[in-house]
Amino acid sequence: MKNLSMMEAIREAMTKKMREDPTVFVMGEDVGAFGGCFGVTAGMFDEFGAERVRDTPISEGVIIGCAVGAAATGTRPIAELMFIDFATVGADQLVNQAAKMRYMVGGKIKLPMVVRLPLGAGTRAAAQHSQSLEAWLAHIPGLKVVYPSSPNDAYGLMLKAIEDDNPVIFLEHKLLYGIKGDVDENSKPIEFGKADVKREGKDLTVVATGKMVYEALNAAEELAKEGIEVEVIDPRTLFPFDKETLFNSVEKTNKLIIVTEENKRGSFAGEISAIVAEECFDNLDAPIIRVCSVNSPVPFSPVLEDYYVPNAGDIVKAAKKMF
Repeated sequence: MKNLSMMEAIREAMTKKMREDPTVFVMGEDVGAFGGCFGVTAGMFDEFGAERVRDTPISEGVIIGCAVGAAATGTRPIAELMFIDFATVGADQLVNQAAKMRYMVGGKIKLPMVVRLPLGAGTRAAAQHSQSLEAWLAHIPGLKVVYPSSPNDAYGLMLKAIEDDNPVIFLEHKLLYGIKGDVDENSKPIEFGKADVKREGKDLTVVATGKMVYEALNAAEELAKEGIEVEVIDPRTLFPFDKETLFNSVEKTNKLIIVTEENKRGSFAGEISAIVAEECFDNLDAPIIRVCSVNSPVPFSPVLEDYYVPNAGDIVKAAKKMF
């Protein structure tokens, strides 16, 4: 057992798989000697060299396109983009090639590739470097979408992502890179489609993703002081999505709040809400509430950015409306 940051856990998982399998390699802008935009690949260049920790041109289309080609011809690339915002530049390769290729050839090829995408606000990086675009990616058939919130989850899910024979989007909230936690390096990969109950409760279910898991846990602590016991669920993967764990919780609590950092309009929070409304409606005693970011670009002003992103106080206010 090691106490690792999220950043270190992701690096440890990639390093482990690269030591085990010579077909696994990392590619992206400044991932080599520089160690990556956020330092996630630091030290990997020294161990594996320029052939397996490959710097690329400043072109997201090239990065994802090369990953598609490399995966289709027998290797397991891990492609890093500096920010999820720039996935829009590589969208053709991601949406029309990576997500479709295996389907269009009837499964005759494998496409084992991971695309790592740092996302989220809070770094004062303004509107073009701070978005949460997970709903766009989860919308595309052919992509698996992973979103860990803890170092241990990041470690286990990265192991699974590299092993998977399909394209996997690996979302990493930038403000969670430094968060610490115990990681069992001998643990098995975490299966996709298995949510984690971060806190058990009987009065209210809160589903949260990424950094919002911690806001939900903080809100649960506050609500417990008033006798409201909140169950906090982290889906961990948006697709495949664990409906069973969520339905079991809603059947117990009869109330649901969904907390994500996305803009509320068109968010994956809306997809979760629809799933419950369609398949678990009779277990609800109150309307589902979504707590999401404001429907605007991410502001540069620190005061406005802090207002833009949901926090524990927003979750507490939403919960009190239900009681």
